[in-house]
Amino acid sequence: MYYIGVDLGTSAVKLLLMTGDGKIEKIVSEEYPLYFPHPGWSEQKPEDWLTAVVKGIRELTEGIDRSQVAGIGAGGQMHGLVVLDKDDQVIRPAILWNDGRTQEETDYLNQTIGKEKLKRYTGNIAFAGFTAPKILWLKKHEPENFSRIAKIMLPKDYINYKLSGVNSTDYSDASGMLLLDVKNKRWSQEMLDICGITESMMPKLYESYDVTGTLLPEMADELGLSTSVKIVAGAGDNAAAAIGTGTVGNGSCNISLGTSGTLFISSDRFLEPSDGIHSFAHADGAYHLMGCMLSAASCNKWFMDQIIRTTDYPAEQKDITDDKLGKNHVYYLPYLMGERAPHNDPFCRSCFIGMTMDTTREDMTQAVLEGVAFGIRDSLEEIKGLGIEVKTSMVSGGGMKSPLWQKIFANVLDITLTIPETEQGPGYGGAILAAVACGEYSSVQEACDKLIRTTGEVKPDPELAADYDKRYQTFHKLYPALKDIFPEL
Repeated sequence: MYYIGVDLGTSAVKLLLMTGDGKIEKIVSEEYPLYFPHPGWSEQKPEDWLTAVVKGIRELTEGIDRSQVAGIGAGGQMHGLVVLDKDDQVIRPAILWNDGRTQEETDYLNQTIGKEKLKRYTGNIAFAGFTAPKILWLKKHEPENFSRIAKIMLPKDYINYKLSGVNSTDYSDASGMLLLDVKNKRWSQEMLDICGITESMMPKLYESYDVTGTLLPEMADELGLSTSVKIVAGAGDNAAAAIGTGTVGNGSCNISLGTSGTLFISSDRFLEPSDGIHSFAHADGAYHLMGCMLSAASCNKWFMDQIIRTTDYPAEQKDITDDKLGKNHVYYLPYLMGERAPHNDPFCRSCFIGMTMDTTREDMTQAVLEGVAFGIRDSLEEIKGLGIEVKTSMVSGGGMKSPLWQKIFANVLDITLTIPETEQGPGYGGAILAAVACGEYSSVQEACDKLIRTTGEVKPDPELAADYDKRYQTFHKLYPALKDIFPEL
């Protein structure tokens, strides 16, 4: 049988076709626009996602026996607010995870409602990217649109709804809405009341490997697939990526370096987080801790594409030799879209600091790579503060395909990185969840044990790790020194 994995990202949807033994037969990618109607805002049209998914699935399944497609599982960008009216029409463009317009609402939740109450209601405090602050923003600034809301969804769940007709979500994705009582896996009535919405507007909750429905007849006809194809609840992109690297069971770690960057640690029980770290449900049925930075590989893409104006990323890294690592005098703060973990500050911005007359192009490129690694280390330090020790981590995301970046990360974090054989992130995780849901495997753990293989390790060098530790101590002082200046910018 075949299983389709959907990775609904911020710039494109990537779809893959997987056989029951984990082999990837084909990969298709379809892009869609991203809109910035005001500085710091970030939106997309859900209809564009659906168009891309439909086109991509048809291309993905060309030349195969489409009757052998058994299930579809999605991993999707988290936190985005999708609202539909009573006629199932999209009310306005989706407000995305990296949108920074909700500082006032976030402050209201954290300061007026109070962080302790929020933790009691949901297990987490408010961050500007979460869904609940977006709902409050909509209620205040677009009351006519707010009054029309009949259904509230997350991005991947809109796709699942259009495919199956079932308004569903999974616990991992729902955890990032600040509307779910994560520990007890139920909607928080207190948070629904605070936001002025009802449970009837919310999707039904499932585990990530649960079947939520099957293809609607009209969608089956459009895709050329059977109405028996199972639609699986799926997962938030980070949880799906963790499944795709076998990061399941207690204490496993994955570092994802995509548009955003995450440090993801699985747990067999709910753990009380610090203010800078999230405590969410995991796609394997348990829980995880996560630190998320908003701009990761996107920092390098921005510097290469917009500033240096090149698409040959490896060429820009080839002159950053081993003798230069740990010695760079230039620092880069990776806050192109503000920052989430651990600063929770939508106003902070990227900058270079420490440049002199002899600073080179390579120095600045190296500073960008190191700045992102330092940003992930900020989350690692928060995790350590909870008494959790991390010695090894799987890696995923496009940024981790760079051997130089792998080496920088291993030494900045002073941990061993394990490289998976198949690195297709949320899409592969979504396909694995679909295989579990369709009975190919008895559990997510069994599927990961059988399907996830590794190709090697990147170990830290004690001397270089010590050099980077000194540089991190300086990096760690920069944000506090600039914090009060950022809002003025």
